[in-house]
Amino acid sequence: MTIVLLGLAGYVLGSLPWGYWLSRFFTGKDIREVGSRGTGAANVWRHAGFKMFFAVALLDIGKGSAAAALGLAVGGPSGAVAAGTGALIGHWRPLFLGFKRGGKIVATTVGVALVIAPLASVVMAVLWWMVLLATRYTSVASITASLALPPLVLVFGGSWSEVIFTAGAAAAIIVLHRANIQRLRRGNENRFTLRLPGLRHRAPAPVAVSDPTPPVR
Repeated sequence: MTIVLLGLAGYVLGSLPWGYWLSRFFTGKDIREVGSRGTGAANVWRHAGFKMFFAVALLDIGKGSAAAALGLAVGGPSGAVAAGTGALIGHWRPLFLGFKRGGKIVATTVGVALVIAPLASVVMAVLWWMVLLATRYTSVASITASLALPPLVLVFGGSWSEVIFTAGAAAAIIVLHRANIQRLRRGNENRFTLRLPGLRHRAPAPVAVSDPTPPVR
């Protein structure tokens, strides 16, 4: 019974749709009506900027960590896995958005892994950024990092239940990115244009052109 309750608590925490709420509050946009129509941090980045992406990513990681930490405190490792699973489901189909489509669970997976396998989670996050910078595809970064997570958990001494959980999360992430995979195959997947913070694009200086017409006197 405790495991079930922890799963439900994790689901409620995972259902907090930060991408939708913050985008709506600060930009007036419904993030579900633009881009990939997801509420995750990557779609927020495309349509609300890097600062909003960073805030949403931290909050989505945070809710995954909060769910797993609650589960660990109450039910031990199995409780952390149960609550973490609930958080992933909640992020995918949020209670607070009427069970409609949410995000693709990448950041929330990082948050859960940060509690149950912290070193593996950090490496996963670093790998995500490395692949993104190399390819400029968030979908490729997400799929690559998620596939790397289960072996990383195993290498860093995680339990088999934690390996199975992260393998399930990786499989779910791949399924949720199936439309991205199809676009990658067709060669029309959206790429990010990465700019260094503080770098501004300046308009070219006007070029002086001599006027051969003599001035009117």
